[in-house]
Amino acid sequence: MDLSARRQLPLFPIGIVQKLTGLTARQIRYYEQHGLVQPVRSEGKQRLFSFADVERLMEVRRLLDEGLNMAGVKAQIGKDAVVPSPKERPEPSDEEVYKRLQQELMEGPASRSNSEFQGDLSRFYRRR
Repeated sequence: MDLSARRQLPLFPIGIVQKLTGLTARQIRYYEQHGLVQPVRSEGKQRLFSFADVERLMEVRRLLDEGLNMAGVKAQIGKDAVVPSPKERPEPSDEEVYKRLQQELMEGPASRSNSEFQGDLSRFYRRR
């Protein structure tokens, strides 16, 4: 897993994000309503934020502290490229996963040091 993918992992509940950003839960939910962050929801509907979400919230706070209104913040943030969260990325089909794994195995052990599949067997145990 590369660094950019790790930054997108949903890890932090809203209480931790409050401590990291200095924002209140109400402010965080407000920024979510305006589409400035899109936390992933757990099975229990709890918001889980990634490192990228925390950085985005800190950027929103900085822009508001500089005197921008919400429209200005949205315009400024909109200029930045939006990286989709892991839940928004389409999951590959079983056939695509099998082809990638087969290709990786055919390339030899040198290619497996950064393997996409290393340590991740959960995709082979899907509930049907």
